[in-house]
Formats: sequence, structure tokens, C-alpha cells
Amino acid sequence: MEGTGDFLLMIPPLFFIIILSAIAWFLANKKVALFTVVSLFLIFGMGLWQSFVKTFVLVIVATLISLIVGIPIGVLISKRMKLDRIATPILDFMQTMPPFVYLIPAVMFFGIGDVPGVISTVVFSMPPAIRLTKLGLKQVPEELEEVGDSFGLTPFQMLYKIKLPLALPSIMAGINQTIMMSLSMVVVASMIGTKGLGSDVLNGIQRNDIGIGFEAGLSVVILAIILDRITSSLGTITQRKKA
Repeated sequence: MEGTGDFLLMIPPLFFIIILSAIAWFLANKKVALFTVVSLFLIFGMGLWQSFVKTFVLVIVATLISLIVGIPIGVLISKRMKLDRIATPILDFMQTMPPFVYLIPAVMFFGIGDVPGVISTVVFSMPPAIRLTKLGLKQVPEELEEVGDSFGLTPFQMLYKIKLPLALPSIMAGINQTIMMSLSMVVVASMIGTKGLGSDVLNGIQRNDIGIGFEAGLSVVILAIILDRITSSLGTITQRKKA
């Protein structure tokens, strides 16, 4: 994880901004791309580029782990009512628990630093991926499943060719929510030594430095807007392809 952050920091900021803006243009539109360019130059001008990149890496890593674990769990509990009954109260409990509570077991088992921050972020942000994957799969009409059975599809083929494509809009919404929750938790995780914009916000609070606290907070908002617009647009693209 630190290696990924160091690698991205080796990339010239201008090149990084161009790449991210091109992605925003391709997946969203010109307005989002323009906002990405202007806002990232603003972050660079405020001297928070290193913190921005570290936070970006932490969010991406935590989101990927959450999705790799959460989506298969959502698929599994969508098929088995008993597992669904067990998972539902657990997910309710996880989503109602204050984010600070997740830091306690992470610190107990892994100490302080980026690793416990990512682990607590993964656990905190996983429920939306599980819930919305399950929801999307359960909304697939039974008639289509019967059509798949008539063609002799195996359970895996049924999932891959029929259920997942139809559930994709709901899954994309889960991905969007997972990213947003990862970003919010990464900021909170600065309390246990996680580096990035969250630590700058925390330093601003501890030192009563309104300037650095405001700039770091603004950078977090900018990152949230960029990621939200890109993932939301990606969900719209998948819906259009399905139509």
C-alpha cells in the first residue's frame, strides 16, 4: 500500500491530473473533467498534493477489498434465506455502529498506522456492497430465471449471463456508496495514525489552525465529489448498455 502511494507520488502532478481528468471526461462529461482539473490544481496549489494522493490510494485499496469480499457475500446470501436472516441483523448492527468504534479492535490487533486504518475502513464500508448486491439479484424477475433453466444454463451461467447484468445498476450504486463510506472512514482513521488528508484535518483541529483544517477538509470534499460523479456516471453507462 505504501509502495503504491510512493509510486503515484513519483508521477508528476500534472500527468496525474491529466489522467484523472481524462477518466472523468470519458466516464462522465466535460463539466466533471473541467471540475477535476481546476480542483486538483487547487489542491496542488494549497500544498496538499502528497496528502491527497495518500488518501486517494487508501480509499481505492479499501474500496477494492470491500468489493472483493462484499459482492460475493451479497451473491451468496441472495440465494439462501437462512444466511440472509443471519446477515441482515449483522449488517444493521454494522451500519448503526459509530465509525469511531471500528478503530478499537483495529488498534488492538494491528497497532497504529495505515494498515489498521484500511482494515477498519474495509469493515465499515462493506455493508452497502453486500446489501445492494443482494437487492439487485433478488429483483431479477423469476420469469428470466425460468428462461435460463429452459436453455439448460448452469447456476454459474445463470448468475453470470442473466442475474449479474440485470443487477448491475444496483451493484454500481453499492460501489458508489462503498467509495463514499471508505472516504469518510479514512478521514476518521487519522485518529489512529492513518496518513493523508484526514491527518491534516486532525492536525488543524489539535492546533486550532483553521486554515489547514479548512484546506484539508475542502480537499476531502473535492475528492468525494470527483469519485461520486465518476462512479455515478459509470452506473448510468451500464444502464444505457443494458437498455
